[in-house]
Amino acid sequence: MLTGKQRAYLKKLAIDLEPSVFIGKNELTENIIKEMDNYLEAHELVKVKLQESVEMSPKDTANEAAEKLGAEYVQAIGRKFVLYRPSQSNKQIII
Repeated sequence: MLTGKQRAYLKKLAIDLEPSVFIGKNELTENIIKEMDNYLEAHELVKVKLQESVEMSPKDTANEAAEKLGAEYVQAIGRKFVLYRPSQSNKQIII
């Protein structure tokens, strides 16, 4: 569980990130989860964008993805959300 200070720090880091994963009309498929898993292992912080065809809310989608990935929900703004998970082999973010 992230503290308020940790979440604020991760939000600050996420400001300059471009979305690296895009979720389309098929919503959270195994391939999307796998792509986010690989990205989190490499970078620890992932920004995801929901396309207009997705009917789930960004926060609901983020919470579902975080649960499946063992990640922490950081924030959701508009149609984007950010997740954090410490890397096992490539630690980059110290919180």
